[in-house]
Amino acid sequence: MSRRSRLQAKQQQSCQEESPQELQTPESLQTRKRKATEDIQKREDEQVTKRHQYEIQNRWSSTVPGSVSPCIIIETPHKETVTTDFSRFKKYRFKNLFINPSPLPELSWGNSKDVWINILKKENKYAHCKHFTSLHSNLQPHMRSILLDWLLEVCEVYMLHRETFYLAQDFFDRFMLTQKNINKNMLQLIGITSLFIASKLEEIYAPKLQEFAYVTDGACSEDDIIRMELIVLKALKWELFPVTIVSWLNLYLQVDSLTDVPKVLLPQYSQEKFIQISQLLDLCILDVDALDFQYRTLAAAALCHYTSVEVVKKTSGLDWENISGCVEWMTPFVRVTRRNLVKLKTFKKIAVEDAHNIQTHTNYLDMLDEVNYTTAPGQLSPVCTGGIITPPKSTEKSETGDTVSGRTKGDK
Repeated sequence: MSRRSRLQAKQQQSCQEESPQELQTPESLQTRKRKATEDIQKREDEQVTKRHQYEIQNRWSSTVPGSVSPCIIIETPHKETVTTDFSRFKKYRFKNLFINPSPLPELSWGNSKDVWINILKKENKYAHCKHFTSLHSNLQPHMRSILLDWLLEVCEVYMLHRETFYLAQDFFDRFMLTQKNINKNMLQLIGITSLFIASKLEEIYAPKLQEFAYVTDGACSEDDIIRMELIVLKALKWELFPVTIVSWLNLYLQVDSLTDVPKVLLPQYSQEKFIQISQLLDLCILDVDALDFQYRTLAAAALCHYTSVEVVKKTSGLDWENISGCVEWMTPFVRVTRRNLVKLKTFKKIAVEDAHNIQTHTNYLDMLDEVNYTTAPGQLSPVCTGGIITPPKSTEKSETGDTVSGRTKGDK
């Protein structure tokens, strides 16, 4: 026998002598292999799951800083976490004594109480004060009256809404509180810039920049208005959405005359009554003393002169104690306006049902002089000594304004 044959025979003999159990029982071997494979697969699946969750959390936290990860369970709104035991107070009902009850009806699109509280918060946030004139040694209160009267005229010429004017008035008064020693020659630029900002916020088809520069009769250029716009916006910290006097008046009249609750956003009050009260407020706002009162109080006092205290209580939640001072201050203004009643004006391309929302102008400065004369006999309001350039006549501006407006709108 060859050497190779002897080695092969020896190996076969040793394998048969050892005869391990795994080789002798093939079924047991397959079972163990299957279990080992399942354990390995299970561990791999767990690792993949953990890695996937980690990647999701990292992806959301890095993509949206400060956001809530979708992997965190968030309780639904009706599940409230109880942090303190209030069981002792279950029989009591608490309310905020410093918030007037909401006069708003039930709303289909929101909670009336929350809406009312948000409106009151905005009223307190946008503060104004008549003492801004003390910050500017070169200015007199009558200069503000002349400027606002001119803005009223500009609004009528370009058929701007009442809300636009009252936004501009708010921007101007609040801006003046942030500055010191403004020269009187700057008032017209600040006023027209305030109206420019307000028109872009409120109007659908706002006048062009060159139209605002035109009405100043060369006193303010387009570049001047653009530069002043940025200054005003920064000074106001971009807080541009106050609840204006005319907004409060709209709300009060709507609540008083509301008959169709589902259509609460559609005006249901008389246009004639709105025009009369608006004329009173237009005259009052020219007087710097009007800034002593909140806008909601001014609107409520004006409404009280044309209705009753009960209506004011129903629509505004204000008692007589809250408005008595403003009602008394407004009395001479009411006497003057009732001798100079205005009627609803019609405007081209303005629907009749929206005509009352367009700002109008009348001889307000003469009426203001009459008010001052009745409150202080023998003393007339001081006459303007300069500082505000007189704009073109209303007829000229109307014709040119219509031409410019027609041309620019046609070019759109």
